[in-house]
Amino acid sequence: MHQLTIIRGDASSPQARGPKIIAHICNDLGGWGKGFVLALSKRWSEPEAAYRAWHRGRSGNDFALGAVQLVQARPDIWVANMVGQRGMRTGSGGPPIRYEAVERCLVHLAAHAAELGASVHMPRIGCGLAGGKWSRIEPLVRDGLCAKGIPVTVYDFD
Repeated sequence: MHQLTIIRGDASSPQARGPKIIAHICNDLGGWGKGFVLALSKRWSEPEAAYRAWHRGRSGNDFALGAVQLVQARPDIWVANMVGQRGMRTGSGGPPIRYEAVERCLVHLAAHAAELGASVHMPRIGCGLAGGKWSRIEPLVRDGLCAKGIPVTVYDFD
């Protein structure tokens, strides 16, 4: 089992050697324009373009809660677009985060990371605009990734 490391820094600029996957939570509406995705789009255009195309073609692909799209941004960096939130606003159903979808995303992410021999880097996924609680997300990350031998670094942005 690998430990989960929490450091100060920018998850869009992962600090590690070897292959790296930057993981983040997306909504199921195709919206991309607030939060952590802005840092990703500042560095690379591919993750946003791929996510938007994936959403547009959703009638014929796997785009849904719990799905993961892996997009190569550099030879040693991939971005995992993980659909883990329903909509974008808190309503009668609570915040947009869907913990069960995040759990399914992490299963897919672990398989991708193992195949690539990659470490995983992320902000505190699901805890910003999605409205999730880290106390609920952290155990999912530990069980879904760390317990499967995937090194994980979580970045707290200053």
